Amino acid sequence: MKILPRSAFGQTVLLIGLLLFLNQMVIYITFSLYVVQPHQQQLNQLLAKQVRVVFIDIEDANLSPKMAKAFHHETGIGVYREFDALRLGLADASFYPMISEEMSELLGGPAEVRISHGDEYLFWIRPPQAPHLWVQIPVDGMDKGNFSPLVFFLLVIGLLSIIGGWVFVRQLNRPLKSLQRAAEDVGRGDFPEPLREGGTSEIMAVTQAFNHMSKGIKQLEDDRNLLMAGISHDLRTPLTRIRLASEMMNEQDAFLKEGIETDIDDMNNIIDQFIDYIRHDSKDKAEVGDLNVLVQEALQIETPPDREITFHPEECPKIPIRHVAMKRVLANLVQNAIRYTSDKIEVFTGVDKASKTVFFTVSDHGDGIPDEDIDRLFQPFTQGDTARGTEGSGLGLAIIKRIVDTHGGKVTLSNKTTGGLEAKVSLPISF
Repeated sequence: MKILPRSAFGQTVLLIGLLLFLNQMVIYITFSLYVVQPHQQQLNQLLAKQVRVVFIDIEDANLSPKMAKAFHHETGIGVYREFDALRLGLADASFYPMISEEMSELLGGPAEVRISHGDEYLFWIRPPQAPHLWVQIPVDGMDKGNFSPLVFFLLVIGLLSIIGGWVFVRQLNRPLKSLQRAAEDVGRGDFPEPLREGGTSEIMAVTQAFNHMSKGIKQLEDDRNLLMAGISHDLRTPLTRIRLASEMMNEQDAFLKEGIETDIDDMNNIIDQFIDYIRHDSKDKAEVGDLNVLVQEALQIETPPDREITFHPEECPKIPIRHVAMKRVLANLVQNAIRYTSDKIEVFTGVDKASKTVFFTVSDHGDGIPDEDIDRLFQPFTQGDTARGTEGSGLGLAIIKRIVDTHGGKVTLSNKTTGGLEAKVSLPISF
């Protein structure tokens, strides 16, 4: 499973977030090195000087209770023996090794520093001048709330930066999203209105190029349709004259008349297939419908009286379908199965939850086709081997694939292990 996002939006937001995090870390470290640490060093120096003042005139490191009380009254600094210090809060104080090391250097000997905090911070220092005494020095202005504005500032700046980056990337990707949807529409044969040219200069250039390309493809599509309509008209006119001429032939030429009419019907069918391939029902709009109903309607029309077609429906969700086009897909598959086999034909519908698709299959019990020819059969003007027949123009499966592609679906052919061919059409639940 991929953890990193693959979209440009996700990657850009992630990059902004990482850069912002690094920036905040640099600010925090810089603040610690150039503000917090010098402040702590200055505080330690002041504490060390106060400790030195306490013992400046004490040669035997002893203080009389009267002097200690007077000193505490004037300065707030108390000097206690360890027993009294433990009773007054030393037992709840936390030991700070780094501050103790720095204090030892400032006092010129091994010192121990502990800190307790309640209404105010109390520094407990065991000086090297009197290891049996503890000096209590109260320090105001060091409550924990002092650092909360910094944390709040960093959080607000980070949040605003992420929101700003998200808005920027969203505005940048919105034209790309529209471009993606429009490209998908063109791929299905639908030509949307020209896209609005906005965004950055690069996005505008891409949008202009796409609009120009879409316009050119639509023009080619219109020209091709017009060309095919002209060819169809020009071919059907002489075919009609030939049919009329064949009707005037003598009785003894009946065998020729029958052959000519068969050839004319084949040519008309080929022309119809050409038109179907080009048209592919692009004007047939997708509507939400029941696949089972569509299959049932198509089978009622396509089932000949001398063949058996069994329908096995399974409950399916309603999906967007171009009904006319999809009926043509099913009709072509059923007609192929009827044409190339003589046994019964089975049609199934179902749901594939893993791929979020619904499907229908047309299954026959014929000879099948070589596996190496399956992919080739979807190409225009390609026919299968003699086992499946050779009549027609070779556009049937190409038309089917073209229609299914416009639905965003997939059509596959496979030989069954029990014999015969199975054609499966899978359609997305939404497209």
